[in-house]
Amino acid sequence: MGIDEAGRGPLVGGVYAGAVSVPLELAKELLTGAWSAINDSKKLSEKKRFALAEIIKSTPGCRWAVACASPEEIDRLNILKATHLAMRRAAELVEVKVRGEEYLCSPSPFTFTSSILVDGLPVKSLPNSTNVIKGDAKSLFIAAASILAKTARDEDCFRLEREYPGYGFAKHKGYPTPEHLAALKKLGPCPEHRRSFGPVAQMELF
Repeated sequence: MGIDEAGRGPLVGGVYAGAVSVPLELAKELLTGAWSAINDSKKLSEKKRFALAEIIKSTPGCRWAVACASPEEIDRLNILKATHLAMRRAAELVEVKVRGEEYLCSPSPFTFTSSILVDGLPVKSLPNSTNVIKGDAKSLFIAAASILAKTARDEDCFRLEREYPGYGFAKHKGYPTPEHLAALKKLGPCPEHRRSFGPVAQMELF
């Protein structure tokens, strides 16, 4: 299973994690076939990311999930712990798909049988996991997960744009660009801004 996140740096919205699991024998075929264009999501255009996300989701034998931690959870836990929470949620959803729905009813604590590759630094809350620095450029599974996380995060920014017009969320995706900071100063924080992040916290003082 590969896991990656999207949305640690923005000032608004949740942090997202994607998880993707594919049998190794199928992965070898996908690497030179349907998934040959998959790469680190940051190296792909928005249009390409969304197209590849649909390919990933519709691939027979692929088990995938996207989960998030809310702005409230980010403010309460801190961004690192919230990111790990989103990763754990996504991993659990995929594990259930791999092992069957009846696994949810098991009285024992949730355990993982999948070997997990996670992008970046170690995540202690994910058993059987191995961290891979710059993993989205090295692992097909992590790269696929990065695409799902990024597209889910972008879709949420489009929702934020509709619900809170004037901030430019669809354009800057919540990152602290000059445009976003100017809108924040003019309009103040919206309900989904992260209150624990510096630029937002400063606005809360006024």
